[in-house]
Amino acid sequence: MDLFYDSLCELVEDTRRDEPMSRHVTFRTGGPADYFAAPASVRELRAVVTLCREAEKPYFILGNGSNLLVSDKGYRGVVIQVGRALGRVQTAGSLLFAGAGATLASIAARALEAGLTGLEFAAGIPGTVGGAMVMNAGAYDGEMSQVVESVDVLTKFGEEKKLGNKELKLGYRTSCILPMEYIVTGAAFSLRPGDPAAIRAKMDELAARRKEKQPLEFPSAGSTFKRPAGNFAGKLIMEAGLKGFSVGGACVSEKHCGFVVNKGGASSADIMELCRIVKERVREHSGVALELEIRLLGDFS
Repeated sequence: MDLFYDSLCELVEDTRRDEPMSRHVTFRTGGPADYFAAPASVRELRAVVTLCREAEKPYFILGNGSNLLVSDKGYRGVVIQVGRALGRVQTAGSLLFAGAGATLASIAARALEAGLTGLEFAAGIPGTVGGAMVMNAGAYDGEMSQVVESVDVLTKFGEEKKLGNKELKLGYRTSCILPMEYIVTGAAFSLRPGDPAAIRAKMDELAARRKEKQPLEFPSAGSTFKRPAGNFAGKLIMEAGLKGFSVGGACVSEKHCGFVVNKGGASSADIMELCRIVKERVREHSGVALELEIRLLGDFS
């Protein structure tokens, strides 16, 4: 008998055991999570987190899995996916409101429909609002800190809070959300009226640039390393002679060296070993210590 699983099933209809995480992350690697639950409402989300705390089960909040590497050994806990069921998007004047499970592509598209500018940079980022707020996601000189007005969160004790822009402590790929153990449930964005044709043109321009410069044809987690002060990770990796370097099925992209991609059959161990070698070679060549931008889940020992 598994009383915890039975209790989880009573709270959330979409609940599974031993769920392969390779199905839920953009790297397409990773072993099974002991438990997987996809709440259909904030109420269910709160109930699942409360159950985990009471049962002393570790849990991890998952969005689109686009900035995550899961161990081949899986995760000994509960993966709670905040997805489409929490993905409502609506506008009111120049404000756009979105649930944490809304994709960045969907909020950019809704802004376009409403003739609101400010989210064009987000259209091609393969993540959700929740994950974007955790890491202050950005691209092409735009980032969440420029447009977010407030974020709704649950505390680890299940209390609801609304945090203003300044309270979020947004920095380069960081915020207060993880350190405070908050769970994002939604966000409000302050945008500006714009010409839909100009908004569409900007989105098309950025999409073309992504297609030209990024390895979108292979599974990856986006930019693998944080941008070092005054430099670019991809440039340093290329200068270290690592363009196309591979370990197993994991490879430094030949199109953009800042991306590690799964060219087919890669394991999470392959990706981790490749990242280790890249960091070592770049430090030897340029003296710069690269830091991973992707998050790690599970045991990599």
